[in-house]
Amino acid sequence: MNAISIRLGTRRSTLATTQAGMVADLLRGLGHTVEMVEITTLGDTSTESLSSIGGTGVFATAIRRALLSGEIDVAVHSLKDLPVAPEPGLRIAAIPVREDPRDALVARDGLTLGELPAGSVVGTGSPRRVAQLTALGLGLRVADLRGNVDTRISLVHNGSLDAVLLACSGLSRLGRLDVVTETIDPLQMLPAPGQGALAIECREDRPDVIEALVPLDDADTRACVTAERALLQALEAGCTAPVGALAEVVESEHGTELFLRAFAGREDASIDLRRSGVGSLAEPERLGRDLAAVLLADGAVGIAGLRSERLTGGDGPLDQPPDQREASASEDALAAETAQPAGSQSAASHPDRSASESVS
Repeated sequence: MNAISIRLGTRRSTLATTQAGMVADLLRGLGHTVEMVEITTLGDTSTESLSSIGGTGVFATAIRRALLSGEIDVAVHSLKDLPVAPEPGLRIAAIPVREDPRDALVARDGLTLGELPAGSVVGTGSPRRVAQLTALGLGLRVADLRGNVDTRISLVHNGSLDAVLLACSGLSRLGRLDVVTETIDPLQMLPAPGQGALAIECREDRPDVIEALVPLDDADTRACVTAERALLQALEAGCTAPVGALAEVVESEHGTELFLRAFAGREDASIDLRRSGVGSLAEPERLGRDLAAVLLADGAVGIAGLRSERLTGGDGPLDQPPDQREASASEDALAAETAQPAGSQSAASHPDRSASESVS
């Protein structure tokens, strides 16, 4: 393998640059020269909720533009932020070993979820977390929030919130696991599909770059997230839909297999579906599609954000795949000259919104 020079693109937030720096170090360890290129995305500058500006796909749109234009050679994404539909001309050449995919609680006074008094206010920008938190029946209130990791944690420390829910992976990469008061068991709260994994993307027409990235790929991680994202795609759910999934490589009497757990529900907990399945490590897409079919058959058709809701009169053309609609929303928002702040503010409102992390 020949050593090459690589321009590595990343969002400008602390978490994004930290993650990109980890990939850059791996590539330098293989003998390549790496230059970091910071790119600002709408997701970093807008104060509006993710669902209103096109979902978490807005974090990837500007970076993918830079890849396609040749401004950068490689992009590092949080995999859960990427729409499941492939981007023409681009390839996810490597998915490194996954960080802890679970959610984490950062609460006042070192409390756990079960110890928070009824009526406590928990901050999160994720419908998936809201739905599962409500389903636990703990009597907790939820506040929508955006902002970077430090901003969110500060809202607990200054008393604005009783707790916030974040991704373990982001806190680990930032060296902030010391603030975690409970790591949430997936039995209580399944993570977002792909949570904790990084996607290293490049152009299809750059075989030299692809060759440089392939050694960073972890086969088990790729199989797990492929199953999770296949489920998301089969449900035709956008990035902000209340869907969770976690796949693990397990040993059984049949040998090495994939075990996939999934959740689909409503934020008011009127629907709370949790199903699981086992499949071949060699066929992760099939496992994801099959489990999605079980969820749909068992009642997920009544959940907003999934395909059934679109077929019965949702916004946008019915024949347009959800990731294309999400990308279109992102493109429209990016074309605007300025991002307007949301009209209503929650208990988690805060002026430090210029570097929102992908931790919602």
